[in-house]
Amino acid sequence: MLKKIIIAVDAMGGDNSPEKVVKGVCLHSKNTQNAYYKIFGDLEKIEKMIPKSFSTSLYEIIHTKEEVKGTDSALSAAKRGKESSMWKAIDSVKNNESDIIISAGNTGALFVIAKLNFKMIENIDKPALSGLWPNKNGTNIVLDLGANIECNEKNLADFSLMGSALFKALFPDQSPKVALLNIGSEEIKGNEIIKNTYKKLSNQSNNIYEFKGYIEGNEMMSGNVNVIVTDGFTGNVALKTAEGTANFITGELKKAMTGSLMGKFLTALNINNLKKRLDPRLYNGAILLGLDSAVVKSHGSTDHIGFANSLELCVKIVSGNLIDKIKQSID
Repeated sequence: MLKKIIIAVDAMGGDNSPEKVVKGVCLHSKNTQNAYYKIFGDLEKIEKMIPKSFSTSLYEIIHTKEEVKGTDSALSAAKRGKESSMWKAIDSVKNNESDIIISAGNTGALFVIAKLNFKMIENIDKPALSGLWPNKNGTNIVLDLGANIECNEKNLADFSLMGSALFKALFPDQSPKVALLNIGSEEIKGNEIIKNTYKKLSNQSNNIYEFKGYIEGNEMMSGNVNVIVTDGFTGNVALKTAEGTANFITGELKKAMTGSLMGKFLTALNINNLKKRLDPRLYNGAILLGLDSAVVKSHGSTDHIGFANSLELCVKIVSGNLIDKIKQSID
């Protein structure tokens, strides 16, 4: 019998919660047979959202009226105490009652509370926030996306290992190809930290990933590599730029739906194909790597479809033994 993966779900975080969270759980449950959901939040609000057709054998609700607000600072959220839905969900993983935690709530609070409760993996100095991006051939892992503004050579080398382990957990039939995000492809380009990291990764041999050197921003979606490593400042800027560009392109295509009937048809076809490929809901879910338990952050503004996709990401992370893969890579 297939072992159930127990997901601790913070139901109270993000826009339109707990409704979108509950709908996301119900949608995800229809497409998987090995997930069980521990839902943390206001029992009265959550029960109103759950359809009668949703089997009670698939979930339980752990009641608390306390929740972390989007306006809370990370410190004030942590000081709020252990009764919030976010803290209780994390505590469930810490106590080995759940396998993984997911929240669409306050990002800073989630990371601080997670770091207070989970240990760092041995020999990892800093956690990294990683995300999934589309490329021409499939999917990229990109990290760090904002957890660390400044990084040294060891941090970037660690990110290469952790990103590769995540890629193998999600895509076991593919091989990780690592590149450092830089302002040029030549070896002499970049600051001292990026150049020293290049030398470090070029000179070390491992059977975990293939190092492909530098990659520039305009090549990130080429599909030539699938694990892209950078510091949190650069990664966050790149992420926001990519999101803005995707929104601009789809917006301009919509404007182009004028003129001849054939032109409208072809434009509509292109928009639909492009939207399916670039739909951010397909890539929803950032992963905090470096702790001894995986933490998944769903985008706060996503809908129930995006949240369901981030729940599937949780299943893949646990079934792919991500934490063990990172530990083996570091060793």
